[in-house]
Amino acid sequence: MTASPRFTRRTITDQVTEDLRARILAGDFPAGFQLRQDAIAGEYNVSRIPVREALQRLDAEGLVSFQPHKGAIVAQLSLDEIEELFEVRKLLECELLRHAIPRMTPADLKSVEDILMVYDESFRAGDVGKWGELNREFHDRLYQPSNRPKTLEIIRMIGNNTVRFAQAQLALSGETDRAEREHHQIFEACKAGNVDEAVGLLAAHIENSAKSLMNCLRTARQ
Repeated sequence: MTASPRFTRRTITDQVTEDLRARILAGDFPAGFQLRQDAIAGEYNVSRIPVREALQRLDAEGLVSFQPHKGAIVAQLSLDEIEELFEVRKLLECELLRHAIPRMTPADLKSVEDILMVYDESFRAGDVGKWGELNREFHDRLYQPSNRPKTLEIIRMIGNNTVRFAQAQLALSGETDRAEREHHQIFEACKAGNVDEAVGLLAAHIENSAKSLMNCLRTARQ
């Protein structure tokens, strides 16, 4: 395990939760990995109480599950469950984008463009560890103007369950060029205010991502 981070703000539970979430999403803890409370508490130099509370929060997000005789483990998803999450993503995200585009300000578009530039740089640098989080941030900034906070919250939770798989898929499939191209096409349609085109491109993007991911996972699990 990595060295204990320095905690300076927020509650200890918040900080342990954030750090564990980031490590799960980055793939440091693979699916099925047992998260022992005493070991985590020792690593962060905290009591087991905030660790237990952090794991319970991650359980609510779907990243961790509690099993008899094992305790907390990194959640494992079946192929059918992953496919279902992408179907829900397409329905909700397309609806969010449809609401967001008419409300996008120049500042909103600049924010999306800025994260897209960082995303492009990470692809060129081959910085796999950042792809999943940057992808989530790109989509999140697209949808924020929608003024649909509850739907956004659901999308973020679904993202927590798929980002670790999608990140690995991009690295293994070699489809970073396609993903990057599709992101730029979606952004340009948003910038032009073309709602139907942008929503259509987003739907195709999510479908392509799901198909590529499912193919990779089926191969890996065989």
